[in-house]
Amino acid sequence: MKENQNPAYVFTSESVTEGHPDKLCDQVADAIMDAIIGEDPEARTAIEVTAADGLIYVFGETSTEKRIDYKRVIKNVIYDIGYRADELSTDGEFYRMLIAINKQSPDIAMGVDKKEIGAGDQGMMFGYATDETSELMPLALVLSHKLCMRLAEARRSGLLPYLKPDGKAQVSLGYGQDNKPLSIEAIVVSTQHAEGVDIKKLREDVTKHIILKVIPHELLTERTKVMINPTGRFVLGGPAADSGLTGRKIIVDTYGSKGRHGGGAFSGKDPTKVDRSGAYLARYIAKNIVAAGLARECEVQVSYAIGVAKPVSFKVDSFGTGKLPDEVLTEIIKALIDMRPGTIIKSFGLRRPIYRQFAAYGHFGREKMSLDGEERNTPWEMKDLVPILRELANDYFKKKGESKDE
Repeated sequence: MKENQNPAYVFTSESVTEGHPDKLCDQVADAIMDAIIGEDPEARTAIEVTAADGLIYVFGETSTEKRIDYKRVIKNVIYDIGYRADELSTDGEFYRMLIAINKQSPDIAMGVDKKEIGAGDQGMMFGYATDETSELMPLALVLSHKLCMRLAEARRSGLLPYLKPDGKAQVSLGYGQDNKPLSIEAIVVSTQHAEGVDIKKLREDVTKHIILKVIPHELLTERTKVMINPTGRFVLGGPAADSGLTGRKIIVDTYGSKGRHGGGAFSGKDPTKVDRSGAYLARYIAKNIVAAGLARECEVQVSYAIGVAKPVSFKVDSFGTGKLPDEVLTEIIKALIDMRPGTIIKSFGLRRPIYRQFAAYGHFGREKMSLDGEERNTPWEMKDLVPILRELANDYFKKKGESKDE
């Protein structure tokens, strides 16, 4: 346990389990997109899902002519998460599915149906990276994700068989004057559970098998507050207890508020939508800058206009931690990276059914993904720009007549 040193400030991030109603909706949307893109790689989709008390409503648009068994896709997601059919409604009856997926608007399609793919919409996207963790992601978010993943693992393995799919975790991280993680100030875990479970036993089990297996002991202090199911009861969960909606956990999907967000969600959108592909590119750039040692923290912003391939703007911000001026980093990346949507899609191989696996526990910080039953490198998490960036940085210092360590 760490010495009782007060932090300069505290920052909090949260995550949710795959059984959370919003995350259930995100996974259904991306599973449908995977099913469509698996049959028709050039298809465009914009799928939204809402779920509430016995009803799952899927609506949106697609360009494909392929026949997709949407209801089967939905059922597979629900059962894979761990819900029984009778757990999705308050009365224990089976749920209903309503499907309203139409053709993509021709007014939108005309901006994308060109030799050079234009952005599927206007908007701005952010990418972020920090050297706080090996994943180059914010520590509070990484720990929140790991707590939620550990809840799911303990449920699925039978270690804690009374746990149910819905849940949340929140970590409040104290930082020192040097802006480096110092201590865990608070941990909040809320997990759905079976009827009749003793709250004292649940709290003891979650402390022992979840929190202490995830949280680094050196970050715990006498001040650390641990709250497990603070209300004392969480039996009714998922869409039976609360409505779910796609795109309502965009901060969980990205950087836990440590980095900014442009506002566009990912799930249900094909890669011509720069809300997704532009954000993936921005993460790739920010991560490579930090991995190259050119900044300890980095945020990238890129913006697009609908139907236009080239970005409207691009900017790098190293928050004063960069070894090169931000304007120099910005120009280096602009010269090095082709940020047109068509190039992003091709470079990252985004016309593949890879998306549902990222619809829970974050789209960033996971270096491996599954495709066709095999483990592959996640394209936007690759660090292949590192040698090039280091070489370009050295060239800059040589021109300035400086050592890179000065």
